[in-house]
Amino acid sequence: MGLCCKQPFLINPGMQTFSRFRFFSSKQPISLLHRFGPSRRIQSHSYNKSTGPTYGKRAPLVTVATQAPRLRLGAWSWTIPIAMFAGFASLVYYNDQRRGFQNVGGNKCGVDDKGIGGPFTLIDSDNRVVTEQEFLGNWYLFYFGYTFSPDVGPEQVQVMAKAIDILEKKKNHKVFPVFVTIDPQRDTPSHLRAYLKEFDSRIVGLTGPVGAVRQMAQEYRVFFRKVEEEGDDYLVECSNYIYLLNPNMEVAGRFGIEYTAEELSEEILKELEKFSS
Repeated sequence: MGLCCKQPFLINPGMQTFSRFRFFSSKQPISLLHRFGPSRRIQSHSYNKSTGPTYGKRAPLVTVATQAPRLRLGAWSWTIPIAMFAGFASLVYYNDQRRGFQNVGGNKCGVDDKGIGGPFTLIDSDNRVVTEQEFLGNWYLFYFGYTFSPDVGPEQVQVMAKAIDILEKKKNHKVFPVFVTIDPQRDTPSHLRAYLKEFDSRIVGLTGPVGAVRQMAQEYRVFFRKVEEEGDDYLVECSNYIYLLNPNMEVAGRFGIEYTAEELSEEILKELEKFSS
């Protein structure tokens, strides 16, 4: 056990009496490093309270509590809340851009496509206002892309054009191709007409106000966003799906970039036969 040695002494009559305590331990050395920096704990100090000579009487003790000053964060106190808010806002924006789009690969089954699609009002490549009502009664392929796409977009348009050729010439089925732009700021009706004419004159182009195009993309669960922006020059990241719509304007299939024209025509033919049976 530690030893306690009490050494009282007096400094002139009428002044306070001090007691000095010393604690020694033979088992645990005193550590001078266990408190590095200001302590956050409340420290208590006891003093003898006396208004005159004590004459050997023990004066009552008064306990005074002191507390180390708290660290003032200043401007840093706003940094964490602002960073958290910015992160939350980015997450909301990203989820809004995704618009419920879940599947990344191709999907040829219409089971997961229930509820996709809806009304729209756009402008075709001949500068006429069209709605979904004008597409009732026929089979269509809808491709959502943009004319400034450097590689994937032109390839998908070629696949779509070749697939409808196969269906018409070899299977005697008519399916009409439609190109819906997701970049209406640059894809005007005249620009769409000139672009699509290079692939197949039968392809109908659809554009319109930004809000109308965005609304249709939401209805069809199309993901797209601008990337690599440099002024007016930018690319658009998108899902690159080709949608098969039946005569009731219902989505019967959704096909990704992994399908060749031959494979796409075979899958479309299955849906056509299923619908007529």
